[in-house]
Amino acid sequence: MAGHSTYVPKTAVGRWFESRLPIVGLIHSSFVVFPNPRNLNYLWTFGGILAFMLVAQIVTGITLAMHYTPHATMAFGSVEHIMRDVNYGWLIRYLHANGASMFFVAVYVHIFRGMYYGSYKAPREILWILGVIIFLLMMATAFMGYVLPWGQMSYWGATVITNLFSAFPVVGETIVTFLWGGYSVDNPTLNRFFSLHYLLPFMIAGVVVLHIWALHVPGSNNPAGIEKKTDKDTLPFHPYFTVKDALALVVFIMLYCWFVFYTPNFLGHADNYIEANPAVTPAHIVPEWYFLPFYAILRAIPDKLMGVLAMFGSIAVLAFLPWLDTSKVRSGSYRPMFRFFFWLFAVNAVILGWLGAKPADGLYVIASRICTAYYFGYFAILFILGFVEKPSKLPASIAESVLGRQGSAAAVGASAAAEPNTKG
Repeated sequence: MAGHSTYVPKTAVGRWFESRLPIVGLIHSSFVVFPNPRNLNYLWTFGGILAFMLVAQIVTGITLAMHYTPHATMAFGSVEHIMRDVNYGWLIRYLHANGASMFFVAVYVHIFRGMYYGSYKAPREILWILGVIIFLLMMATAFMGYVLPWGQMSYWGATVITNLFSAFPVVGETIVTFLWGGYSVDNPTLNRFFSLHYLLPFMIAGVVVLHIWALHVPGSNNPAGIEKKTDKDTLPFHPYFTVKDALALVVFIMLYCWFVFYTPNFLGHADNYIEANPAVTPAHIVPEWYFLPFYAILRAIPDKLMGVLAMFGSIAVLAFLPWLDTSKVRSGSYRPMFRFFFWLFAVNAVILGWLGAKPADGLYVIASRICTAYYFGYFAILFILGFVEKPSKLPASIAESVLGRQGSAAAVGASAAAEPNTKG
């Protein structure tokens, strides 16, 4: 639970405001004195990095929307206008385009950290499910944003992905027609996607607020996967974790800026610098890199409907992890069998991403099917492991996991010895 606010306004105006709208006290209790497990490592800094990236994407996106024209005959030209004629337009666009990739880098680290350390287990199930919802909204936002430049890959990517909904019986064609705003990808489609691309980041921000709220009820998980028992297990959020998060954010921004200033088009596709032409189909239609694992799963299934269900199911299954993992132990650090299958799953996801960029034929399809089988099989393995795995011995407390058993006892003893002096 969040610590009780110790914030005391120093002015009469502050006290008057705090008694009517205690927002400063709420921030103080949630982000200053909030107790966090003392053993959090740098993988826990990606939550703050994601919050920064969300703000950066919203700010740069609003700026771009001021100069973008969502019309099929003018969209491509308006992007070129931003790049060439708008003051620092090239910088804003590169920050936004590469920011999407950096956003997904951070969210994939965040997800895999949660999976390894069991952050989805009770009492954090709602926190995890809200995270999956954010991930889905991110994917929808990124896909619609990729369409807006109206290049060749934008146009044909929109055509291929929206056509997937036609696989659903009865309602499929109706859904596709609604998404297109007609009977082909054209100006109404672009207007729909622009509107939704502008709206969804604010929806993401709303769910992020719920996500943080849900986090502050049980508090953060930690690498040991055990709950905090005494004050010796925790440290206040400020200054300990604000400094740690700030350092990680600076390093992450350096990587982000390296892409923006030195290789701004490395993560994009060359065909998207060719204006959309419905009469010319690109040799290979591929989505952005962060969609490639799911694209490989889609193409691995020979039946269109089953492929679509598998692709969406590969994301939806994450929401059921709290119940699919039957082990009583949270952290993978104390689960030797789990660690083997988890790292195999992580490598498998990377291979799926590589296969998603390859042609859908020959050995690539066979490899995609094998990797898809393991992707879904991993969750069945998790269910079984809870009954057969013998975990390592857990530390008695978070403090012990940091200091060791003797160090923890010494710290507690020293604190107890000092306590009468502090009272005196």
